[in-house]
Amino acid sequence: MEWVLASQSPRRRELLSRLGVPFRIQVAHTDEVSLATLPEEVAQDLSRQKALAVREQEPDALIIAADTIVVLDGEVLNKPVDREENRGFLSRLQGREHQVMTGVTISTPESVFSGVEITRVKFRELTQQEIDWYVRSGEGLDKAGGYGIQELGALLIEGIHGDYFNVVGLPLVRLLMVSRAAGVPLLGEHV
Repeated sequence: MEWVLASQSPRRRELLSRLGVPFRIQVAHTDEVSLATLPEEVAQDLSRQKALAVREQEPDALIIAADTIVVLDGEVLNKPVDREENRGFLSRLQGREHQVMTGVTISTPESVFSGVEITRVKFRELTQQEIDWYVRSGEGLDKAGGYGIQELGALLIEGIHGDYFNVVGLPLVRLLMVSRAAGVPLLGEHV
């Protein structure tokens, strides 16, 4: 059996490649809508939906799926639809702490295993010029919460408490734990 990453995210692809895990990409096509009520359940549900969508096309593969959300005061901040919404997200996040939650799912031909990682992120106080600069960069438009920590967005962050790679989009330790629970270890024993 081979590993399949159910994501088109270049960040997830890069992180999984760093582990030396051989895999190929199969993009999951889902509506990304969850009926779950708690944010951590939403993240986990969305990752399961992606895994199951790819499982329909790849029933014999080992599938890795992930979904990252940003939560501020219990509200999920999705990917901004435009620069104006991106500006609004950054204005709300600045000077405050929020949570980044990533649901991770591994689907085997027999079963599905999921987990969620939560990291607290604190934005520093930002000037309007700094917010405008970041919005003009366009970097945050395709990212939950309207920012990415691994590039220019690093300048927005005062600190984090938890897994840095979770904020990037693929919590590697949580992925390892879910793979072990699924009985398909990622490291050293490639399937």
